[in-house]
Amino acid sequence: MNSGFGLGSFPATRMRRNRANGWTRRLVAENRLSVDDLIWPIFIMEGSGQTSEIAAMPGVLRVSVDRLAWHVEEAAKLGIPALALFPATPVGLKDAEGSESANPDNLICQAARLLKREFPQMGLLGDVALDPYTDHGHDGVIRDGYVANDETLALLCAQALNQARAGIDVISPSDMMDGRIGALRAALDGEGFIHVSLMSYAAKYASAFYGPFRDAVGSAGALRGGDKKTYQMDPANSDEALREVALDIAEGADSVMVKPGMPYLDICRRVHETFHVPTFAYQVSGEYSMIMASVERGWIDHDRAMLESLLGFKRAGCSGVLTYFAVKAARVLAGG
Repeated sequence: MNSGFGLGSFPATRMRRNRANGWTRRLVAENRLSVDDLIWPIFIMEGSGQTSEIAAMPGVLRVSVDRLAWHVEEAAKLGIPALALFPATPVGLKDAEGSESANPDNLICQAARLLKREFPQMGLLGDVALDPYTDHGHDGVIRDGYVANDETLALLCAQALNQARAGIDVISPSDMMDGRIGALRAALDGEGFIHVSLMSYAAKYASAFYGPFRDAVGSAGALRGGDKKTYQMDPANSDEALREVALDIAEGADSVMVKPGMPYLDICRRVHETFHVPTFAYQVSGEYSMIMASVERGWIDHDRAMLESLLGFKRAGCSGVLTYFAVKAARVLAGG
């Protein structure tokens, strides 16, 4: 039967010939995963000499700032290009306006200064959104029961400038407020941070897969005043993602991100093929924890499932992946 591709038919064409040996499979592989594709999200906590295991994310730690060099050393040696920093802000420092986000000595800024001193070759991504800092758990300020878009933008700009001054290389706004990319680009350029780039969470969905992350940063159960569906995207929508990405590129985004990852590989592919800009995906906490739960029960092989899931992002057109597997994957890729 002819395949329809004009490439011959069985038995003259036997597709298995190219799969018969390891060396042939390597020669014809269409996509490859390398350490250069990995961004490692890490969690920072208050205190001194502290590490804390995250129960919902086996193998993932929160670490205090003074333990960061120890925590990151292996990642640096393995050649992981960049880290994404997330704070577990103490409850006592949270308020309705997220004012701790602009504190030049907050956890993110402390961590950025230390990491730039210890590992200057590694890139640093700073999450810009108010939810780690608000006592109501929303990504913006609340006015009359609604997450106010334009009032939030000014606070996001202050947060981004605070991080840039501390040494953050890439501002990664995850808030999903309208117009924030243009506002952030103008604010950064206005203070001379023309080389600080913007990796926009351009298509961030109101997903059920974020639960373990919220436990990691201490915001689980903190969300008050409804859900995040008025600003994060509906999982039913695909065309809307392209509009969001187009707007962010027009406003000055240097790269874009799709979040979550594996359930949204179709979005990754559409974004990559439509815009031809650096496109990233976030393999979020729920994705990581599902794989690890299956591994712990002996249902799947850790290394094979990990690498297969990451390779899927490359096949979908992603330039790279934010993943909690970054160090583990880098070890395997290095033959360790």
